Amino acid sequence: MTTETYRDAWGIPHLRAGDALALARAQGRVTASDRAWQLEVERHRVQGTSASFLGATGLAWDLFARRARLDDTARRCFAALERQDPETAAWVRAYADGVNDGLGEGARRTPEFAGTGLVPGHWEPWHPLGIWLSTHILFAGFPAKLWREEAVGHLGEDAVGLFAADGPGTSGSNGWLVSGERTVTGQAVIAGDPHRFIEDPGVYQQIRLACPEFDVVGLAVPGVPGIAHFGHAGPVAWAITNAMADCQDLYRERLRRTAGGGVEALDPDGRWRAVTRLVETVEVAGGDPVEVEVIETERGPVVIGGPEQTGSEGAGREGAGPEESGSERTGPDADIPLAVSLRHPPRVTEDLGFSALLPLLRARRVADLDRALDRWAEPVNVVLAADVHGGVLHRVAGTVPLRAAANRTRLVPAWEPGHEWRGRHDTPYGTVENGIAVMANQRGPAAPLGVEFAPGHRAARIRHLLEQRSAWSAQEMPALHMDTRLGSAGPLLDRLRDLDGLTPAAAALRDRLLRWDRHMGADSEEAAVYAAVRGAVVRRLAAHPAFAGLTAPPAYPEVFQPWLALLPRIGLALEHLLGADELYGIDRAAIVREAVEEAAGNPPQGTWGDTHRLAPWRALTGTPYDEPGLSGDHDCVLCTSSVPGLTDLSARGPAARYVWDLARRDDSLWVVPLGADGVPDSPHHRDQLPLWLRGDLVPVVTDWNRLTKERRR
Repeated sequence: MTTETYRDAWGIPHLRAGDALALARAQGRVTASDRAWQLEVERHRVQGTSASFLGATGLAWDLFARRARLDDTARRCFAALERQDPETAAWVRAYADGVNDGLGEGARRTPEFAGTGLVPGHWEPWHPLGIWLSTHILFAGFPAKLWREEAVGHLGEDAVGLFAADGPGTSGSNGWLVSGERTVTGQAVIAGDPHRFIEDPGVYQQIRLACPEFDVVGLAVPGVPGIAHFGHAGPVAWAITNAMADCQDLYRERLRRTAGGGVEALDPDGRWRAVTRLVETVEVAGGDPVEVEVIETERGPVVIGGPEQTGSEGAGREGAGPEESGSERTGPDADIPLAVSLRHPPRVTEDLGFSALLPLLRARRVADLDRALDRWAEPVNVVLAADVHGGVLHRVAGTVPLRAAANRTRLVPAWEPGHEWRGRHDTPYGTVENGIAVMANQRGPAAPLGVEFAPGHRAARIRHLLEQRSAWSAQEMPALHMDTRLGSAGPLLDRLRDLDGLTPAAAALRDRLLRWDRHMGADSEEAAVYAAVRGAVVRRLAAHPAFAGLTAPPAYPEVFQPWLALLPRIGLALEHLLGADELYGIDRAAIVREAVEEAAGNPPQGTWGDTHRLAPWRALTGTPYDEPGLSGDHDCVLCTSSVPGLTDLSARGPAARYVWDLARRDDSLWVVPLGADGVPDSPHHRDQLPLWLRGDLVPVVTDWNRLTKERRR
């Protein structure tokens, strides 16, 4: 059978081939045709070479990628895959071959190549693994440990809980399963939406992959074969959210140079041992090349600091005591500076979990999916699945190392014993209660594996809405995607309720907010007023002398700075900070009073959607788009994240929406924020945006007779 490409009315590719290898090659080719610029940007990010055509804007990431040895890890993982699972390795190789087939055609369609002078490169079979790794290396949030180190050093141990992601956290993802006992068809429905940075082109690719072995529709990651996260194979379907597990460790390292030009690290047995050292050059378009020293100890690559870096600049907070950071030194080694190394499972195990991808596509029952997920490694996810036989699955999948409790919360000293890894956690299973299972990054089955989780508001709200009906259809599910009730508004509104002695204008504004329905609709004036008061509270808290020590982040590399900025941390933790019994002597009533008076004196003009607008990430900055206003907020089910106190713009939100109907796959629905095609002047580049804004989804079409066969461009 020859390979065939079909398209539906939205330009979504449907691929059909004689076997899995030919299908992988076709997937690579069509992705390169539709997403050539995106693929090449991601390949260069893996290699730490994006600044060579993006200029200085790509330098911070390139330096991190080099120091973290992302490309070397991907190469090692592919070499291990070839040894242990040659079938999957050949399948990945076929995908890379397909990308190479389509890149030239895709580049000719895409103006960014000519605009930057970028020439399409050659894809190696390890590049898909590298893209998977680079996409998820910061997903588990190890830089949060840097923040905890700073917060605890200045504020004490209570700061860990006060600033935890639970109250409220950064945006995550939603997913829910309604079993057949609660649907109109008697078959399960799975729905949800992954919340990630909204990128142009999008981070998910709607696609169908069909061959004699399987026929799966779902959301693929451009640059990676198969359908990993969200798929519907006909008799079985699955979806994931981030489990919020802690699986990455940061070690303080003691390094010193040797007379011969090498570098040594102090190991837990008290011996100095030579480490890997390389010097690489990062080319920068429009600027001078930058040399970067790459060092790797027995723990992992050094991502912060080095032999010449001081403890306060390269490895934490100046003046930290041994009980806080392990950084105090006496004796002959007292002048040896510190650095920070990163230990994460793919570097240690040489496994990114790609051996799960083909079994996922071949699954016919949840038992098949369950076995496939035993091979899953990175990132750690919560999975929901159902099949037409009544089977349901709710479990965690991925690699989480067993180690000391201290490793999970803070930086630990590499030179002290007791911080080594001792195997891996068994992944827990969840339950389906009353015919419903909900995953929204909350404390659930993954609780034993993590430290900080998203607040329970989204999960509780979804379950509450689902329990309002005894029977659901797939077509009714999109209404849940668009729910805008802000569960975390309570503590601030409670503080407002207790205020007295306000000016008449401020009292009127307070009363208006106390009558507000707490929905963050784009057309809501009250939501705009609430956001204005919230932002003023956040700015005043961040400016309080109690937090003065956290206003200037330490001199860590630029890529880590977003985790260390005080004002966003205050905004994301506002629910805890306002609700705590005591907050470092801060008069919170006075701060809220001042914020209300400020908002009353300069009230926002218009609605929430006037300032809460979409702000997608693009590799090339300066592209003129007048992006639309949005409903929702970072703690609504419609999770369109702003940064309170800094900006109302939303760079994160639903990167896709899906509804998988197990009764009839053609009753399933999906949508992405922009469109299926990554080429700016394509008719399918932004044609789904109006639907995404309204909460509408497009139908999944699987009848080949209703699709248009495409001739190869």
